[in-house]
Amino acid sequence: MKLIIAIIQDKDSNRLSSELVKANFRATKLASTGGFLRAGNTTFLIGVDDSQVEPVLSVIRNSCKVREQLVTPVTPMSGTTDSYLPLPVEVQVGGATVFVLPVDRFEHY
Repeated sequence: MKLIIAIIQDKDSNRLSSELVKANFRATKLASTGGFLRAGNTTFLIGVDDSQVEPVLSVIRNSCKVREQLVTPVTPMSGTTDSYLPLPVEVQVGGATVFVLPVDRFEHY
């Protein structure tokens, strides 16, 4: 048995949730916050048999897309801000960060 932890951007959350239900996989959704952009994420916890890992990863891969987004850097914490001009920069966001962990024991009550 495996535990799949998938951290995805909020924009992809509803699509992934719907696709997991269509494929008959159950998941727990948790609200989370990313450290880099300080933006909302959703973390999915999905417990599956070893043989179901690849089908779940396929659903995640097809539901969570990478996109470009303009972000404005935060103001520096130290030094003078007189000459600091926060120009937006383009970064890649979205996609999914996925961890697949072994499960030694599972119980359902």
